[in-house]
Amino acid sequence: MNRLSMLTTSLTTIGAKIIFIVQELGRLGIFFFRGILHIFSFPIQFSKFLDQLYFIGMKSVLVICLTGAFTGMVLGFQGYYTLVKFGSEGILGTMVALTLIRELGPVLTAIMITGRAGSAMAAEIGIMRISEQIDALETMGINSIRFLYSPRLAAALVCFPLLTAIFDAVGIFGGYLTGSLLLGISPGIYFYRVEYSVQMVDINGGFIKAVVFGAVVITICCFQGYYTHTRKEGFGAKGVGFATTSAVVISSVLILATDYVLTSFLM
Repeated sequence: MNRLSMLTTSLTTIGAKIIFIVQELGRLGIFFFRGILHIFSFPIQFSKFLDQLYFIGMKSVLVICLTGAFTGMVLGFQGYYTLVKFGSEGILGTMVALTLIRELGPVLTAIMITGRAGSAMAAEIGIMRISEQIDALETMGINSIRFLYSPRLAAALVCFPLLTAIFDAVGIFGGYLTGSLLLGISPGIYFYRVEYSVQMVDINGGFIKAVVFGAVVITICCFQGYYTHTRKEGFGAKGVGFATTSAVVISSVLILATDYVLTSFLM
């Protein structure tokens, strides 16, 4: 009887967790589709869209450029000392360009924006929730998802591909700095290999990933902030802290998981 009771308790706990996960996924899906629909509802929130375009995009350019430059420089070093073992250092430009455009560019761009902008969004919306500002919006007849989430989502869908393109370009130049200026590879060969090897399908694949990552990051971060008040770990400032942490961690993990899924379809 004791064993039966323990088994029942275990099954009940597992079942409750599964139900909770399914409920959260359903709530997230509804949140996302409502946000998508409200992007195109009138009147268009163009001013809020521009504000978020500046916050997500323009304010992230410096960190994206720095990350892209050092990533390309490291790839140049690592790629050279790997390829030189096979006498193939001439294709360093191919390795750096394709690695950045296909994988590292979209992934690292999304992760850096998550840390810089996504965490701020989760904290801002979370504070609005616990201070009852969102309730006030609803009381005044303002759709809070349309007001808080839709402009951010629209801006992210525009910014992520553009920032990814900047990351790729700066990273390729960083690979040139180490490969050509420091390690002696001909600049003509380096850029010829970049031009020869990169196809439009590679660029399109990187942009598709960037758009999907943008939707994932902004949706998770806004969702975590919007539903801060439902967290079991704590309420108030503690709840906002947990929501912000969860937003960054979940977004980063989903970026990597989604990257694997998209790569398997785009290859």
